[in-house]
Formats: sequence, C-alpha cells, structure tokens
Amino acid sequence: MRLKNVLIVVNDMEASRKFYHDLFGLNLVFDHGGNMILTEGLVLQDVKYWKEFLGKEILPENNCSELYFEETDLEGFVEKLERLYPDTKYVNKLMTHSWGQKVVRFYDPDGNLIEVGTPA
Repeated sequence: MRLKNVLIVVNDMEASRKFYHDLFGLNLVFDHGGNMILTEGLVLQDVKYWKEFLGKEILPENNCSELYFEETDLEGFVEKLERLYPDTKYVNKLMTHSWGQKVVRFYDPDGNLIEVGTPA
C-alpha cells in the first residue's frame, strides 16, 4: 500500500488552484468539479461537498496538520509570497532553527497550515 494523495478543504477552488500554482508550481491534473487533483498529489476539495460528506463544520486554522515543502532559495520564496499574497497570515516569519534549517510557516487562504523549509 502507498499514500496516493493529500486532500485539503478550500472555499474557492479556482483561487486555491491559483495560489498553489503561483507559489509552488503545482498544476492541475484533473478537475472533477468540486474536487481538483494537482501535481505532487495535492487534492483540493470544495468545502460544501466536504461538509455534506462529513456532516460537520470545517475548522480553519485548526493546526492539526501541515503541508510541508522544501525550497533552496527560501528568501526568494518569501519575497514572492509577500509580493503575490501580501495579506498572508503567518504562524512564524522566516526563522532559523538551532540545527540551521530555515523555515517559514503560514496559512493558505483557507486556513490550511503550510511550512516551507530549506532542505534538511
């Protein structure tokens, strides 16, 4: 068995598709209507379908999981993030851990937690 995809819930499918394309270069693989599969196995699920399926409310910024990306030019990435998405809500701005890895943590427009770090 292998992990095939990671699914996150979003309010605006097109805005989220653009966000993940602009910042991470993820491209659309397949559009199922309320469900989009992007490259690297990320799936965007429309919040209304997810709420219907679960029968529960969705909790943005629940801090229970994160999407983790690596980037060698982290300063350049942060500049791009701030230029393209200036209203981004940060958990922590660019910082360096005691072991030398640089990271930034922030929420996507729907409150999904993202970490981008330099390769460990």
